[in-house]
Amino acid sequence: MPRMPRIVVKDDPAVYHVMSRVALDGYPLGDVEKEYLLKTTRRLSSVYFAEVLGFCVPSNVVPDVVNL
Repeated sequence: MPRMPRIVVKDDPAVYHVMSRVALDGYPLGDVEKEYLLKTTRRLSSVYFAEVLGFCVPSNVVPDVVNL
């Protein structure tokens, strides 16, 4: 069953929960990879004018809450 379409309210900012999962066994993100991901998120959020409201980097999931 497909998901329901997003509700868009004109002239109202939207907040999205963005998440990417790693499909590998174990915990493939070490400290170096987490730091790189954090720096990349900071850089791209400024380029694309996205305000990151929350950020968490566990070892196998990357969830963000973004205000666009």
